[in-house]
Amino acid sequence: MVSLLFFLFLSTFTRSISTTTAAATTTLDVASSTKKTLDVLNPALLQRQQVKTQNETTSSLSFIIRPRSSIHRDQHHHDYESLTLARLARDSHRVTSLLAKLNFAISGTNKSNSVYKVEDLTTPVTSGFSQGIGEYFARVGLGTPVQTYHLVIDTGSDITWLQCEQCFNCYQQTEPIYDPSGSSSYNVLPCTSQQCESLHPRNCLSNQCLYQVLYGDGSSTTGNFVTETISFGNSGSVPSVAIGCGHDNKGLAAAAGLLGLGGGQLSFPSQIKATSFSYCLVDFDSSRASTLEFNSAPAGNYVTVPLIRNPRITTFYYVGLTGILVGDQSLPIPPSIFAIDESGGGGAIVDSGTTFTHLPSQAYNALRDAFTQQAINLKPTVSSSELDTCFVFSSLTNTEVPVVAFTFAGGKTLSLKAGNFLIPVDSHGKFCLAFQPTMDSVTIIGNIQQQGTRVTYEMSKLVVSFLPDSC
Repeated sequence: MVSLLFFLFLSTFTRSISTTTAAATTTLDVASSTKKTLDVLNPALLQRQQVKTQNETTSSLSFIIRPRSSIHRDQHHHDYESLTLARLARDSHRVTSLLAKLNFAISGTNKSNSVYKVEDLTTPVTSGFSQGIGEYFARVGLGTPVQTYHLVIDTGSDITWLQCEQCFNCYQQTEPIYDPSGSSSYNVLPCTSQQCESLHPRNCLSNQCLYQVLYGDGSSTTGNFVTETISFGNSGSVPSVAIGCGHDNKGLAAAAGLLGLGGGQLSFPSQIKATSFSYCLVDFDSSRASTLEFNSAPAGNYVTVPLIRNPRITTFYYVGLTGILVGDQSLPIPPSIFAIDESGGGGAIVDSGTTFTHLPSQAYNALRDAFTQQAINLKPTVSSSELDTCFVFSSLTNTEVPVVAFTFAGGKTLSLKAGNFLIPVDSHGKFCLAFQPTMDSVTIIGNIQQQGTRVTYEMSKLVVSFLPDSC
């Protein structure tokens, strides 16, 4: 009798899992992906993309966002494999930075090293792939009269900042460095201001507020904490937004600074009292753009999942991830692996600045093993640096691969397209699984898995929505 009941339960469970995804496989467009790896290194194509960027207009209260490769090309990379290796290195630093910030918050020590990293406002978003960096850029207007700058959009940081004259130590950026002396709306915050008192750490000099942001990867920015007008193309502007005017900066490349989209009180969404914001990230090698929007409600057949707040740290956006599917099989991963524990550790963060999805080792191993077992029709090849599950598709135009999907609290399932988890690492048909293991208990859902999907953070409702095919 017990055996019969167990069989019936197993049959019901298997049927319920199989109906959560449309199919057990999805199609990988090998030819198109490989072509993009060649196009992104073509200077002539890059020049046409840059002209297109200059002529674009933005929609109401929004920024245009692009991958970095469409506005800047690093001359040091002459093949796609070199770009991939650089991206892996940068991603490793990014994860180190996020984990350092989280661990400081949990332990309650070294708070001076807090990491701060951007609306119905919308801006174009750009990718950082040609630098080997996974960030996306938003073209943002600052000051009066307006000057435009490309800022990295970052949901893992709160402080918005850019390089400013007089610059004692600045890295190379695409646009001229911002000169506050030319803006009538620029004001240095006094030490007694509410914005200044919200900084950690906070310093003062002659009653002028000073900020400092130290990132776990060694990059940093220091300067005056000021207010400035931020504009959204020709559609509108927001006055008196508190930002950092950095005079001593290191670590970024090409971007003028960073637009902080985190959940803290000094982040851009918090300062403009946005009830929600959303973005859609094009793939790294795309010449297209999308938008970063504020207070725009999601529309269509979206997947809505719980937005969870970690009481130890307000910056990060956690979601109620409960499991992973490969094909039509649920992986043997306890839901507790993805939960925030009593100390504030663990949990699953959605992050715009991390490239790959990073999973605790137990979850990653289950995903890797299940994928390779089901992908018996794929030809394995040697691993590529830190990516240990790779295949060669050099003779194929397209191929069927097992579906990978995330499951969330409430029974919602987000199925990924093949390009969201199998990515080219060279221009010769080598593709690798775009996940990485971590010894930490935190899961970070990276931007490769978000590409092609509009992600909406509804702070007022405490939900995150995913709408595929909406770039």
